[in-house]
Amino acid sequence: MKRTAAVVIVLAALGGCAGMSSTDGGWTTLLDGGKGFEDWDKLGVAANWRVVDGVVQADKGDKGNSFLMTRQSYGDFIVRVEFWSSDDANSGVYMRCTNLADITDRTCYEANIFDQRPDPKYGTGAIVHLSAIQNMPKVGGRWSTYEITAKGPHLTIVLNGQKTADVDDLKLMKAREKRPRNKKRQTMYTL
Repeated sequence: MKRTAAVVIVLAALGGCAGMSSTDGGWTTLLDGGKGFEDWDKLGVAANWRVVDGVVQADKGDKGNSFLMTRQSYGDFIVRVEFWSSDDANSGVYMRCTNLADITDRTCYEANIFDQRPDPKYGTGAIVHLSAIQNMPKVGGRWSTYEITAKGPHLTIVLNGQKTADVDDLKLMKAREKRPRNKKRQTMYTL
């Protein structure tokens, strides 16, 4: 069975896709159709990341995770992400990762996209292991929008106009501050 995701993000350290606002109030376009795709690195299992009809997408079988990561690093941010995923996709937006060689929902904050997650309290709209969701919204088979704000320890997730997570947490920020910086690889997508 193939799972498909289009423009689904993993914000490893910081970052995103579509448009991102920095602390100076300006917006940076990270992806606009295929424009900007060359500024992302492909990591993990070799998914077939590509631009089709102006949409960044990939599909794969059950062979492991694959990520897209920006080469640019970002501090505090607001990122707006438009995405489409199949009903069975397990994906998300990762941010503030402490170990870029081991991207997981324990080493990063993950704004989850997973309608069929066995434990739905951390499914679509939640921040896995940190901010559970009541009455998980389903996004499979249609376009949706995430707006993710990360300012210091404060994380907010808005899914299709509805706030689904609002939490403060220092754990990964403190761990990230202690690790050596790799300025080339700071922001990611996952599939």
